[in-house]
Amino acid sequence: MDTHETIRARRAVKHYDPDFIIPEAHEKELFDLARQSPTSFNMQNWRFVIVKDKAKRQQIRAAAWGQAQITEASLLVILCADTHAHKKDPARYWHGAPQAAQDALIPKITPFYEELPQRQRDEAMRSVGIAAQTLMLAAKAFGYDSCPMIGFDSDEVGKIIDLPDDHVIGMIITIGKAIKPAWPKTGQLPDQEIILIDKF
Repeated sequence: MDTHETIRARRAVKHYDPDFIIPEAHEKELFDLARQSPTSFNMQNWRFVIVKDKAKRQQIRAAAWGQAQITEASLLVILCADTHAHKKDPARYWHGAPQAAQDALIPKITPFYEELPQRQRDEAMRSVGIAAQTLMLAAKAFGYDSCPMIGFDSDEVGKIIDLPDDHVIGMIITIGKAIKPAWPKTGQLPDQEIILIDKF
């Protein structure tokens, strides 16, 4: 499937074959592809919590108002981000880069985010969003379906996965083999409402 076709074919699928298992090689490749997603200053602040434990999945399903895809999808991925990545040995993000790049970028990383919690959270959510789309498109290219989810109690899910205090949950993504298609795509807004030139 080419890139354009993959983008148009990706849909939010809610119903999966609970017996289908994504091959380990495909799973590994999916997350390798997700890791190609860009992040500010190359901080790689996303974290992919793959929940395989069935009891934890049931707990998360309860925290997601009983949505079946939580337990029926082949993969359940909680996309999180480290809001304090900017101050955790930032030199490691540029290890092996040309010295000129290291000298120019590393000293700027921590000051750009320090004392600005809203900017830290915004950066976390940007990173999660980009990685989420990469992951879903990669899944579709393999012939799998996916669903991005925000319908859950973030605090409760955070407790279930032992989310550190300096991390946030951006969304949940389910991936698997669809047994029921998504609703038809409708309601596309007109170009003139969403594509603006120079100003609103």
